[in-house]
Amino acid sequence: MPLLNCLKAIPLGLALLVACNSADDDPRPVLQEARFKGLTDSIAQFPDNDSLYLERALLLSQSNRHELATEDYQKAWELAPAEPTALLLVSNLMLVNKPARAVELLKEGSRRWPQNTEFNRRLSEVYAQTGNAVEALQQFDLLLQRDSLNFETWMEKGGLLVRLGDTAGAIAALEKSYRLQQINYNGFTLANMYASTKDPRTVGFCDHLIAKDSSNTQPEPYFIKGTYYSDTHQYALALEQFDEAIKRDWTFTDAYLEKGIVYYEQQLFDKALEVFTFTTTVAKTSPDAWFWIGRCQEAKGNNALAIENYKKALALDKEFVEAAQRIKKLSN
Repeated sequence: MPLLNCLKAIPLGLALLVACNSADDDPRPVLQEARFKGLTDSIAQFPDNDSLYLERALLLSQSNRHELATEDYQKAWELAPAEPTALLLVSNLMLVNKPARAVELLKEGSRRWPQNTEFNRRLSEVYAQTGNAVEALQQFDLLLQRDSLNFETWMEKGGLLVRLGDTAGAIAALEKSYRLQQINYNGFTLANMYASTKDPRTVGFCDHLIAKDSSNTQPEPYFIKGTYYSDTHQYALALEQFDEAIKRDWTFTDAYLEKGIVYYEQQLFDKALEVFTFTTTVAKTSPDAWFWIGRCQEAKGNNALAIENYKKALALDKEFVEAAQRIKKLSN
């Protein structure tokens, strides 16, 4: 369960208890700040009230004081063990880099509340984040042993397998998910997996998704089919599909970018430049559009203009390594 959903499970309508300054007030400076002091004083008066710790933990989380928030969630858990509290504590334990304790708590939650599959799902996430692939997959297998017809579990297992680099396993899991429940999300995910592996099934499956769209408004199947054609160097067909995607959503930035890249790969730099320049009017803050304008200018021999546009890309995304590399290369 995402952190935000867990937070919603906490009763937030508690009235702040106003207390006089006490010698027992928590001495930590942050907890004496105005935003927290009312709750800190109340906790000093009622130290066994788990709801007060939960409310203060929420405020601390919102203020990025995760270490202190974790302490409060831990105290609330000790006073009144409950499912939402356990999941909130797990989230904060991961934020403060304590995965071992998070795993321990998730295992305990799974034992206490076996009907709540969120503990197994989160346990799989933690294992995946810490590089324990086998243990991560075991959690999904346990869930599927309980309910082999749960399409969401198959879909999530597929997502995990993607992150672990098991493409064939991911496709098999996503196919199972889609057979169980045909919805856009798992359908588009499966189509993307087909396309990323240059699987010829991409075209037929995208056509199936298009046929299911009675409103004829979804650009994604056309876009995915376009990426397949582009990756297999069927450029004319790729351009057709990107145009169809744009017809259904003129703000679909990725479709413009991929269309421009098709022209670029055919060394049609003026056409590519025209597409990328238009993209900046659709999405002014797209670093990729400015980067590809730079690539076109560089290909045309306009190095000064190329550097200028690479700098624009880097200004929008300071982690844009390739833009920085090309600036360095051209500057030298």
